Amino acid sequence: SAIALLAVCAFQERHYGLANADEGAETEAQKDEEPVAYTPPKGSETFKFEAEVHRMLDIVVNSLYQNKDVFLRELISNASDALDKIRFLSLTNPKLLEGEDKFQVQIEYDADEHTLTVRDTGIGMTHEDLVENLGTVARSGTTKFLEAISENSKQDISGMIGQFGVGFYSTFLVADRVSVASKHPSSDTQYVWESVNGKDEFSIYQDPRGNTLGRGTEITLHLKEDCLEYADANRLRDLITHYSEFITHPINLRVTRTEIVEVEDEEVEEEEAKEEEDEKKEEDDEFEVSDDEPVEEKPKETKEVTVQEWEEINQAPAIWTREKDSISDDEYQDFWKILAKEEYTNATSWSHFNAEGNINFKSILYLPGEIPSHYRFGNIDAVPGGLKLYVRKVLISDEFELLPRYLGFIRGVVDSDDLPLNVNRETLQESKIIQVIKKKLVRKALEMIRTYSKEEAKVDEEEAAEEDADQVTEKEPPYIDWYKKFSVNLKMGVIDDEPNRGRLMKLLRFKTSKSDGKWISLEDYVNNMKEWQTDIYFMAGMSIDEVKKSRFLERFQEKDVEVLFLTDPVDEYVVSNVRDFDGKKFVAISSESVKLKDEDENLTKRREKFYQKKFKPLTKWLKKLYGQSVMRVSISKRLGSTPAIVSSSEYGHSANMERIMRAQAFQQGIEENPMMRAMKIFEINPRHPLVLKLLEGCPPEKEEEGADPFVVAKETEEAAWLLHDMAMLAGGFQLTDTEAHTKRMLGFLQSQLAVESLELEPEVDPPEEEEEAPEVDLDGLDGLNMADFDMDNMEHVEL
Repeated sequence: SAIALLAVCAFQERHYGLANADEGAETEAQKDEEPVAYTPPKGSETFKFEAEVHRMLDIVVNSLYQNKDVFLRELISNASDALDKIRFLSLTNPKLLEGEDKFQVQIEYDADEHTLTVRDTGIGMTHEDLVENLGTVARSGTTKFLEAISENSKQDISGMIGQFGVGFYSTFLVADRVSVASKHPSSDTQYVWESVNGKDEFSIYQDPRGNTLGRGTEITLHLKEDCLEYADANRLRDLITHYSEFITHPINLRVTRTEIVEVEDEEVEEEEAKEEEDEKKEEDDEFEVSDDEPVEEKPKETKEVTVQEWEEINQAPAIWTREKDSISDDEYQDFWKILAKEEYTNATSWSHFNAEGNINFKSILYLPGEIPSHYRFGNIDAVPGGLKLYVRKVLISDEFELLPRYLGFIRGVVDSDDLPLNVNRETLQESKIIQVIKKKLVRKALEMIRTYSKEEAKVDEEEAAEEDADQVTEKEPPYIDWYKKFSVNLKMGVIDDEPNRGRLMKLLRFKTSKSDGKWISLEDYVNNMKEWQTDIYFMAGMSIDEVKKSRFLERFQEKDVEVLFLTDPVDEYVVSNVRDFDGKKFVAISSESVKLKDEDENLTKRREKFYQKKFKPLTKWLKKLYGQSVMRVSISKRLGSTPAIVSSSEYGHSANMERIMRAQAFQQGIEENPMMRAMKIFEINPRHPLVLKLLEGCPPEKEEEGADPFVVAKETEEAAWLLHDMAMLAGGFQLTDTEAHTKRMLGFLQSQLAVESLELEPEVDPPEEEEEAPEVDLDGLDGLNMADFDMDNMEHVEL
């Protein structure tokens, strides 16, 4: 039956009362405990299910409901729909509310009887409604459902699920028997629909209790042995809060608590009063009792009683359904605290919108002010439960990837009427509707961040009034403080999200050589560019201080050209993936190919040709001397006071990137790969005296015939190596042979200090001396004596 196909396991023994032992040996108590097969009351109408049980079981249990908890979500959702319907109908027919004017859902349980009851005051159902609504799936809906799946086997079937009344039958995942009592306003009789899990029939009969509901529906689940956890207040409270926290109508859970009360027993009080009178008469006969004598009061007797009461679970308002103009900032912040479960924090900004078109949905997205705790350990995965997906205010899941990983810190809600309710997470994740929602959410999230980035810093009027106009310190915009915490996410988005790369690039901020410590956008940089400038120049390093001291900046500072400072490890990955912004190419000033286009090209080419010819012997000799340490020796066109520097090839790694890749390889236990190394270019300054001196001491390009081979002086060779080491360090590279560098520096110091030999002096053997008392430092205590202390007051000093 369709009922059976929704069940996970049927405990038929419990209902059929199969015997396991000899009846003659059973005690009367054992007979009482033996399960009794359920039979409907006399006069019940019985209806047969006609359905393909096994196929339906496979589809519903394995595809729709992989989590038993959803049964309560389904029942509450159905109850909410019934309440919405009666409220709508009552607008034109107020008589429908006679006898019951409350709109509510009540949930109660009986742990002893293993039952769970969900009751609503909705529209209710007549006899015919019970047959049609709760029997349609089995009689015709199942076949139509299976046919629809067969026809759409290769398509997205999530849109058809939920259209055949499958939701109610999720109750058989947790129940052996389900009873539905219902009373419709147009009917004078309250009917009960009932079916046992595993049977191919259901019964309908008049409720022997009479009209107990007034109006509405009451669903009672007789829980399976392995589902008794649902007969617990805490478990039910968690499920209601998780799935149905924002349902419009109040959901009341019946809970029990114990309290101590005073015993009020009239018989006990009368008996005690009689005993007191008898004792008083005896005392009057013997003694004269004074009226002023105090009467001893006996402690009142108490007892522990169990009290049942209704607790409203869903008190949080679903403010996303209201018009945003009617919601105050405080209400938005209060909803943030409910959503984020962070009572003592506030959201930085939020976006409340209604998306209309082929897909309609409502949403509120929040921008947090603080990074999630796991971000501090380098993990930028999405916040668990950060974005919740609702269908008509019923939670479908909080595990959907509705936003890309780099926006995983955003929290909020999405509510759509166009999504199917009865569908599992995996199927819905692939739905075309979800893909459309994802695209719109990303656009709205980036728009929210963009709007926040334009907010100006708030000025404290009292503080400004106290300070002089010239002394008022300019505060950073609030976006900068937020950006420092979440910049890595935005940069990861630039790398991963190509369709939104342009939007994300506008959200980035950098410090520059001319920003005086302030953060500027790439748009601001482009606006500040020189007229002749066509590239965006940047310098990467480990810190701002390191980058500021770079020798590569000399020429740019001379010409007042602004340079971006990239100090995040991810920054160079960003510019290598992006390549340009607003048509302006990103160029590293540490690259050999960097050119400043404000100079006369003809003059530059003539100088370049002249220097190449003049210094050809030196460049040839240095390349042979340095070997594999550098890829090429070239004449620099941009050095100022620096004799030489090591730059990187235009299409190779920079010194900073080489350092990052080495660190990553070491962290992951990977051996260093030659591909991680930068292609180093040794640039010499043709105008520097040290370079000219080396030119004099290097071998000529061509030796004369018959002449003795040219021998380079040892001092010249050592100087060339020292220049190599200085250029490597100035370019930001590490020295590969630190031992050789140490020996060269020792030789240089020996020469500068005129030390003839580096042999150590013999060890000394000083004579033995008598031990002397260590000297005590009495600085500031000279002349101190007892007269300086007030001995009379010493007794008041607490030790």
